[in-house]
Amino acid sequence: MIQDFLGSYYLWVKALHVIAIVAWMAGLLYLPRLFVYHCEAETGSDLDTTLQTMERRLYNFIMMPAMKVVWVLGLLMLYTNPDLLKFGWMHAKLLLVVLMTGAHHVMGVHMKRFAKGENTKSHKFFRIFNEVPTVLMIAIVILAIVEPF
Repeated sequence: MIQDFLGSYYLWVKALHVIAIVAWMAGLLYLPRLFVYHCEAETGSDLDTTLQTMERRLYNFIMMPAMKVVWVLGLLMLYTNPDLLKFGWMHAKLLLVVLMTGAHHVMGVHMKRFAKGENTKSHKFFRIFNEVPTVLMIAIVILAIVEPF
């Protein structure tokens, strides 16, 4: 049975899940910082082109695969240990992960706007937006480790 197999490798799945989280968070924390710099670049300039390349590669080759691995392994752990869904902290954590995923996709929208030369947001917006993943990460880690309710 697949649950027994996954149960045997649960700690490996969990370790890979945490590794994917670290990679995803690196991108979530770095991409808005690139947007801050991109706000100051003249459309069509060498800096604009360089930042577009950096943003696209970060998003497509690090953030997207890491996010997918986080979700797949997280859902596998829930499938293996469905009793976790009995706890309120897990429901709150999952809600925050959904919000983190939303922030991820919002970044993708902004990346596409920069690529089209259609950004309307200021560097201050992106400095503030840069804090969203940080706040969500702090809350998610506290819920996962402390299990307060």
